[in-house]
Amino acid sequence: MPADVAPVSQFIVRHPEWRSARRPAGLRVLRGAVAGLAVAALAACAAPDIRVAAPTRAAAAPVALPPVKVFTASRPQPPQRSNADIARDFLDLHFRLEGGSTLPQFTRFETPITLRVTGTPAPGFNRDLTALLTRLQTEAGIPVRRVSGGAANITIQSVSRAEIRRALPKAACFVVPNVASLSEYRRNRRSPRTNWSLLRSRGKLAVFIPNDVSPQEVRDCLHEELAQAIGPLNDLYRLPDSIFNDDNIHAVLTGFDMLILRATYAPELRTGMSRAEVAARLPAVLARLNPGGARTASQRLPETPRAWIAAYEQALGPQASLRDRLRAANTAAAIARDLGWQDHRRALSHYTLGRMLHVREPELALQHFLTAQTYLQGLPGTRMHQAKLAVQLAAYEIAAGNGGAALARLTPAAAAAAQHENAALLSTLLMLQAEALDLQGRVVEARRVRLDSLGWARYGFGPDWAVEARLEEIAALRPSGS
Repeated sequence: MPADVAPVSQFIVRHPEWRSARRPAGLRVLRGAVAGLAVAALAACAAPDIRVAAPTRAAAAPVALPPVKVFTASRPQPPQRSNADIARDFLDLHFRLEGGSTLPQFTRFETPITLRVTGTPAPGFNRDLTALLTRLQTEAGIPVRRVSGGAANITIQSVSRAEIRRALPKAACFVVPNVASLSEYRRNRRSPRTNWSLLRSRGKLAVFIPNDVSPQEVRDCLHEELAQAIGPLNDLYRLPDSIFNDDNIHAVLTGFDMLILRATYAPELRTGMSRAEVAARLPAVLARLNPGGARTASQRLPETPRAWIAAYEQALGPQASLRDRLRAANTAAAIARDLGWQDHRRALSHYTLGRMLHVREPELALQHFLTAQTYLQGLPGTRMHQAKLAVQLAAYEIAAGNGGAALARLTPAAAAAAQHENAALLSTLLMLQAEALDLQGRVVEARRVRLDSLGWARYGFGPDWAVEARLEEIAALRPSGS
């Protein structure tokens, strides 16, 4: 595949944990099996790995699953960083591609955007697409309108995961310029017309979405790929509060992302501008759109070096042996330490080591998880990082019979997961809460919370077997006889 032909993202295990591999802009790639779940079938589901070395009890009894739960209102947090830092992010997002190449000019749609849907959409697809288009119109001020037939600027084609894999073996969903169907992409896959680095204007793009995965996976694809179709193509590890980030923390567009998209379509900018021309206009644009950012002090994070990215990718890539992956994870942690990082990327380095060690060396893994926590506490924009880390730490507490300590971690984490609309993570946190409540003898509360978790799990994990397997895996954390 030519460099930067298609922005890539990743999704099957995308939401409740840090992403395992970097993606070139615009295409979501499947992750290899890393730190397997206690239930092997869950390796393909959107679930954090929570297994620890602990006694187990009997599997949870079969349950009748309630209806699917969905989020009905978005509550994005406004950006917490300075406009000076956001301007730098905007430029790097728009004028770089993840493969290393740079773009000579700014691009966006210069007319009201039309969008059509083809193929066979998954159940719930239209609801989630309508909600996303409403957010783009109201929060980002982007004139995007769905049409029922004929040509459109953006075509979203819903096809099977197998069809996407045949087009791009490592992709789960992706966006491509200058085509309108998967068959057209196959014919032009190696053509200059589908090469993002050669893009000079936006008129026609296609987004390919699977229709046979969990509802949350479909929605997450919609958010990230449609955002890249209309906005920036790059992703940056240094962003703690954005979907435009390879760490895969955020499932839906954040307040920062909506500001970036709103600025992308500001009247002061236009297609064809150079980086210098955009940079000259950005301060006024951001002052108008985000006045609070003008009063916030800059906390400029350093660039993410290729050495750290390469080590991190190898640590979580499926091709290397466990020994090589562990060596790479230690290299990434050492680079973060030597660079003096004090941000979410250093936490990511330790979290990755914890995930790799938690089966073979659980006590050492716990130390890495606790170290990651020290770098996240108090950092703006890291509530979701901390929520996902809470899954790991609470699992240790439950395995040790410490229900109260587990609840102290889980309650704020569940609130963060709900605000950020991550049903897979929310359901996992609620299942853990139920186990912690059981440990305290609060059986009625535990039953209510567990039932609540199942509706979210059906949205986050999809099929009933995946929900039930997740429930049994978490039930197995509790010590025998408790």
